[in-house]
Amino acid sequence: MKQKLNLEQQAKEILKIAEESGVQSNFFFLTTFKRYQVQLNILTDLEKTIKEDGPIATKEYVKGRENIYTHPAVSEYNRTTDSANRTVQTLMKIIKDLGKGKEDDEEEDPLLKLLNGGDNE
Repeated sequence: MKQKLNLEQQAKEILKIAEESGVQSNFFFLTTFKRYQVQLNILTDLEKTIKEDGPIATKEYVKGRENIYTHPAVSEYNRTTDSANRTVQTLMKIIKDLGKGKEDDEEEDPLLKLLNGGDNE
């Protein structure tokens, strides 16, 4: 469970950074962060499956011969990990690009204001 705690801590740190940057209510941030949380849950489930079943699986053919292969959860785990890593990169890009640090803009873009969760009147 130590890794799950670390993942939860990482998610909390991302939220903290988002709040500091002022993008915590940004539409793109929220949808991407939600996706990241789903990916973390999938990874936790896949990890549990691999731990319980082992990384190797066998399949018996019609004539009774067995074939040994990597458990399908291993490849799904690797693909989901890659996807989650890309999602984190996207989150950090959203935080960096849409955060408060853009003080040289004289007037706030109405679309950015709306996407960041503000009124667009």
